[in-house]
Amino acid sequence: MGSRREDSVSSHSFDEQRWVIQIRQHLDEDELEEDDNGVPVSIFTVPKLLSAIKPEAFKPQLVAIGPYHHWKPELYEMQRYKLSAARRAQKKWRKSQSFKLQSVVDQISKFERRIRACYHRYLDLIGETLAWMMAVDACFLLEFLKVYGPPIHEGEGRSLVRVSSRMAHLVDFTRRKSAHNAIVRDLMMMENQIPLFLLRKLLELENNWGSSRAEEALAEMVSGFCAEISPMKIMAFSASEVAESGHLLDVLYRMMVPWPNSKEDQDFAQDEPDGTEPESSGPSTTGHCHHFRKLLSSLRAFFSSILSSSPFRQLQRLLTSRPLKLLLKLPRMILTSLPLFSFLKAPLEFLVFSDENNDEGTSSNKEASISKPPLMEELHIPSVTDLCNAGVTLSLATGGISSIQFDPSTGSLSLPSISLDVNSEIIIRNLVAFEAASAPGPLIFTRYTELMNGIIDTEKDVALMRERGILLNRLKSDEEAAELWNGMSRSVRLTKVEGLDRVIEEVNKYYGRRWRVVMAKFVREYVYGWWRGLTVLAAVALLLLTAVQAFCSVYICSRWLSITATPVGRP
Repeated sequence: MGSRREDSVSSHSFDEQRWVIQIRQHLDEDELEEDDNGVPVSIFTVPKLLSAIKPEAFKPQLVAIGPYHHWKPELYEMQRYKLSAARRAQKKWRKSQSFKLQSVVDQISKFERRIRACYHRYLDLIGETLAWMMAVDACFLLEFLKVYGPPIHEGEGRSLVRVSSRMAHLVDFTRRKSAHNAIVRDLMMMENQIPLFLLRKLLELENNWGSSRAEEALAEMVSGFCAEISPMKIMAFSASEVAESGHLLDVLYRMMVPWPNSKEDQDFAQDEPDGTEPESSGPSTTGHCHHFRKLLSSLRAFFSSILSSSPFRQLQRLLTSRPLKLLLKLPRMILTSLPLFSFLKAPLEFLVFSDENNDEGTSSNKEASISKPPLMEELHIPSVTDLCNAGVTLSLATGGISSIQFDPSTGSLSLPSISLDVNSEIIIRNLVAFEAASAPGPLIFTRYTELMNGIIDTEKDVALMRERGILLNRLKSDEEAAELWNGMSRSVRLTKVEGLDRVIEEVNKYYGRRWRVVMAKFVREYVYGWWRGLTVLAAVALLLLTAVQAFCSVYICSRWLSITATPVGRP
C-alpha cells in the first residue's frame, strides 16, 4: 500500500503545502462578491467510453482554450498568437480608456469562484494564474468571433469584422483555410471551453457598454458563428438565452436540439421511465399474406362500423369472446397436427397467422419492458436502400430534429437537412459527449445520430439521401460520409426518445408488412434453411431409385410384385 501511494504521488507534480493553504483559504473565507451557489457545472471532461473510440476528436490539435489542455507542449505554439491578440486589445484600450490588461485580470479575479464552479474537474491553479489565463484566452476568442458579427458603427467608425494582419492566415470568413477550420474544430470541443460570461465582461470593459448592450453584441457574434458551423438548422436565440448558456458548445447544442418548452416538444422529447415505451424498435419479424390480410382488415372495419350500433352490441361481444376465438382456431390446430401439415406448420403460421401471435405477444412484451432501460439491440432499422426498395419515400423536413416524422398512409419518411464538411464529425461527436454529460433527460441528439447510423450503411445510402436534398455532402466522397455515420455507433447510456422511437417503430412496421420483404424473409428463413435437408433428401431418393433400377435389371420386378399382363380384348 505504501509503494502504491508513493507511485501515485510521484506521478503528479503535487504541492501538498500549497494544497493545504488553498483549503484553509476556502474554509476561512467570508462572504465573497461572487458566490458560486447556483452556478451549474457546464464544462465537463469527455467520458472515457467516447474518447477511447477516437481520442483526437476530443483533444485540441492547434489551440488550447481554458485550463484543461493549456499546458500541453504541442499546443503552446499558438500561445504567441493569443498574446498578440491580447496586446492588440490592450493597445486599443489604452487609446480609448487608458487601461491595461491588468485591469481586466483584476476584474476577472473577482469571479474566481464562479469560474471554478463552471468546471467539472478541479483546477490546480492559483487565482492569479487562472485570471491571466482566462483574460488572454478571452481576448483571442473574442477577436476570432468578431468576424461573425455584423458591423457596428460607432463615433470613430470601427467595425467588428476587421481582422489583424497577424491573424489573417488563421481567421477566414470563407472557411477555406485549413488553419481556420482547425481552430473552429478546437473551439467546439467540450474540454476546450471558457465561460461565456467572460466574453460579455470583456465587451463591457473594452467598449464601456452596459450589460444589455454587451449581451446583444455577444449574441450576434455567437449566433453568427453557430449558424456558420452548425450541421443542422438552428433555432433563433435571443440575447438573454445566449447569456444563459455556459459556453460556445452549449449555445450550439441549445440551438440545434429541441428543448421541451412547448407541448409538442415535450411529447417529442419525453423519456419513458414508466414503461410507456414503443412496442419494439427493431424491424418487424413477422410476415404477412398481403391480399388475405387486406381483405380481413376491410371486412373487420366494415363489420365494426355495423356492430357499433346498439342492437348489435351483444353480437359484437359474442364474436369477440374468447370461446369463439378458440373455436375458430380449432381447425388450424387439427390441420397442423396431421403429419403432412405439421411439416408446413411454421411456414403457414409465418405467412397467415403471424398477426395474431404478434398481437398476443405485444401486451406481454410491454409489461415485461416496464421500468427497464432500452436494449442495445432495440435500434434496428433498415437502411435507406432497403427502405426505398420496399416503397418508402424519403422527403425533406422543414425543421430540425423535432420535425422527423413518418406517414404510414403514404410511406413517407421526413428527415431534416444536415450538412457534412471537414468540421462536422468533431462537432457532432462533442455534441453527443456534451449531451451525455449535461442532459438530465433523454439523449435526443444521441438518438438522432443512432437513427442516422442505422439507416446509413453504404455510400449508396448517402447518395440516395443526397439526391433528395436531405444530406448535403461537402466531404471528398459519399463513402467518407458513410464512414462518418457508421463510426457514431456508441453512446454513454441507452435512452428512449418518444418522438424518434415512435418514428422508428412505425417505419419498421411499414417495412415488415411489404409483400416483397415478407417473401424475401420467407425464402431466407424457410427455403434456404431447408436447402441442405432437401439436398440430402434428394440424394437419398436418387440412391434409392438407383438401387431399385439395379435390382430390377437383375431380377424381374413384375414377378416379385405379382404383376401379370392382361391380353388385349379379353374381358
